[in-house]
Amino acid sequence: MGKQVKIEIMDTTLRDGEQTSGVSFVPHEKLMIARLLLEELKVDRVEVASARVSDGEFDAVKMICDWAGRRNLLQKVEVLGFVDGHTSVDWIKRAGCRVINLLCKGSLKHCRFQLKKTPEEHIEKILEVVKYAAEQGVNVNVYLEDWSNGMKDSPEYVFQLVDALKNTAIKRFMLPDTLGVLNPLQVIEFMRKMLKRYPGTHFDFHAHNDYDLAVSNVLAAVLSGARGLHTTINGLGERAGNAPLASVQAILKDHFNAVTNIDESRLNDVSRVVESYSGVIIPTNKPIVGENVFTQVAGVHADGDNKSNLYCNDLLPERFGRVREYALGKTSGKANIRKNLESLGLELDEESMRRVTERIIELGDKKELVTREDLPYIISDVLKHEGVNMKVKLKAYFLTLAHGLKPMATLSLELDGKTYEESSSGDGQYDAFVRALRKIYKVTLGRKFPMLTNYVVNIPPGGRTDAFVQTVITWSFNDKVFRTRGLDADQTEAAIKATIKMLNIIEEY
Repeated sequence: MGKQVKIEIMDTTLRDGEQTSGVSFVPHEKLMIARLLLEELKVDRVEVASARVSDGEFDAVKMICDWAGRRNLLQKVEVLGFVDGHTSVDWIKRAGCRVINLLCKGSLKHCRFQLKKTPEEHIEKILEVVKYAAEQGVNVNVYLEDWSNGMKDSPEYVFQLVDALKNTAIKRFMLPDTLGVLNPLQVIEFMRKMLKRYPGTHFDFHAHNDYDLAVSNVLAAVLSGARGLHTTINGLGERAGNAPLASVQAILKDHFNAVTNIDESRLNDVSRVVESYSGVIIPTNKPIVGENVFTQVAGVHADGDNKSNLYCNDLLPERFGRVREYALGKTSGKANIRKNLESLGLELDEESMRRVTERIIELGDKKELVTREDLPYIISDVLKHEGVNMKVKLKAYFLTLAHGLKPMATLSLELDGKTYEESSSGDGQYDAFVRALRKIYKVTLGRKFPMLTNYVVNIPPGGRTDAFVQTVITWSFNDKVFRTRGLDADQTEAAIKATIKMLNIIEEY
């Protein structure tokens, strides 16, 4: 694609994405996601619900539309509606929304066997809704449901439908691969047929990922002249999901010279919010937003990055609000370790580097995860001297757990040579421990204490019931986010180790 093409992005995380098995957003979550999509990511449109579903859905749409109206964004909010006379249009208008995405049948099979109507009867009913929506001041886009099978099995029906609707007030014709059955060559063939017959018409393409072809099909649609694409955050959606916005955005920009309004730097943060609200965990190797995708493991890659970025491509992590990391494990070489040391501002002589490398390889063989934050402690352990200034030391602690009573923690902490003691109760042993720590920092010392933003416990791969437990804690402090990890046979002890690492890290801030 030589000439730059402007592509409109419609995100349907809140409608089609919510049809993911087990996913249900409460109204305030829907509002938060809508705000992030429109104000932070700057998508062009959002589809936020289906009409007539429930009172909760109505409340969510009303809340979003009230907010969007105050921000002059109401024209960007859309709701799926049905060919049901006045019912969907009235529901949508009452909720404060001004755009209906009207679900029509895009294949003869759906028209005949689901609706039990002739094409002429279905067209008549659609035209009634379109006319009524226009009278009510509601804009109309139409979905041609099962369009992909329509073009395969009954193209004459698809053309009959669009012929009847093309001169109405309909703004966009939205073409879904409802069952995820198309491949990119078919998308190109069918989309070109539509554009040849209806030049100048605005077509959106809506992909499903049943064959893992959603992103490829979306790009085939753009190549063929589609002007709009439907995406979801993290690829949420029915069955295998929809086209993920992060991947679509990166490929449109880097491979197709296409322009969107998306603010790439916000993709990762929005992705994490949706992950949290949906409960659907992002695979660690998912492009752009996965935990590991900007982590180099092989030492040769780190060496190449030191020598003119030989292992970097256009997917620079900074584009997406992230940073490149260099994993530490049994394939780490000195270059990998050097990269991590650089980021910590540490330097080692060759002999020390050799010994630290050997220790990391040894840990990697045990399948223990070694992180950048662990490096100072590994160095200290290996070199047997105070190479790392441990300003904060946990001298002693005592935890209690008794049925019917709140857990208690008493601890003794040494900070810059002074000892502080404190006790607290909490909702769990670790909570009690952190509350006691917080008392020392906030009350006794009058200092800020980091906020815990995420807490994950796992057993390293291959672990058994007597294995080490790894606790990964994410902290927020002075607008910086960082993780610390603790490894121990006891979960609470692992969390405490991670917390003491955190206290030493913030001493350097």
